[in-house]
Amino acid sequence: MTAKHHPPKFTPSTPPVASDPSAPLAPLARRRPAAVPGLSSARLAAAMTIAVVSDALSIWLEFIPPIQWGLDIATVALLFLLLGRRWQLLPALVAEAIPGVAAFPFWILAVVAIIAAQRAGRTPPPPPGH
Repeated sequence: MTAKHHPPKFTPSTPPVASDPSAPLAPLARRRPAAVPGLSSARLAAAMTIAVVSDALSIWLEFIPPIQWGLDIATVALLFLLLGRRWQLLPALVAEAIPGVAAFPFWILAVVAIIAAQRAGRTPPPPPGH
């Protein structure tokens, strides 16, 4: 008796390899990685609105630190609720706490950074329920 040669089994986790180098690879090229679920445009618009209003008020509240700190805590709380736990919000909170620096629009920059990271596909999905 002679032993039969069995070809290796194809598993779904391994992509098929074309034996002919001139074979079209169009079916493989159309495959895309699973999309990362992102934030809705309504949430991003609301976050940008909160950031703009907070930065506009920060200019006028710069000389009243306790009210400025309350505004910053409320802003970061609202942005965390809308956007989830994003690391880009923490440097903005620290920068807003420095007297004299709060006049720069750090909240707007933080939201723009989150939007840019989402469009580039480098942001983790938001927590469940967001």
